[in-house]
Amino acid sequence: MAGPAPGSSIQIHSYKHDGQLHRVWDNSLVLKSTRNVIIGANDKTLVTESDGRTWITREPAICYFHSKYWFNIIGMLRTDGIYYYCNISSPFVYDAEALKYIDYDLDIKVFPDMTFTLLDEDEYELHKAQMNYPEVLDHILKNNVEYLVRWIRQRKGPFSPEFVDQWYELYLTYR
Repeated sequence: MAGPAPGSSIQIHSYKHDGQLHRVWDNSLVLKSTRNVIIGANDKTLVTESDGRTWITREPAICYFHSKYWFNIIGMLRTDGIYYYCNISSPFVYDAEALKYIDYDLDIKVFPDMTFTLLDEDEYELHKAQMNYPEVLDHILKNNVEYLVRWIRQRKGPFSPEFVDQWYELYLTYR
């Protein structure tokens, strides 16, 4: 199936390895859509957790998804700079319902000065045991953490100085 058209609105669905729905972002605007990459944006969008709790995002965000990499990247525009939240995840798929991926718990938070912290290692180990992640998957995920760290250090892709600003400017033209 073809990807969503730029300018269209999509939902983003995050799942866990066992197939359970984890989180839904209600409304993201597609800025770029190719076979391998979807770049979206949202601001003050409704997020629904698996237990039914809801919350609303606080700031504009540019979201980067790739069909070949085992991570996605969210650049959040805050008053004191751009913060990134990186999910170690399956590559995305898109169907008529939503952009979808499996969240594998490990996250990297990147600060405006490009320092970063690996998060949720305990949660990853717990879910790895509970859901019986295959050894090959464990290797893929850990290799992608290293790959993502290289992108951060090299200011590659979404971490390049102009990436979030350029896509945010485009987002503003749609609003």
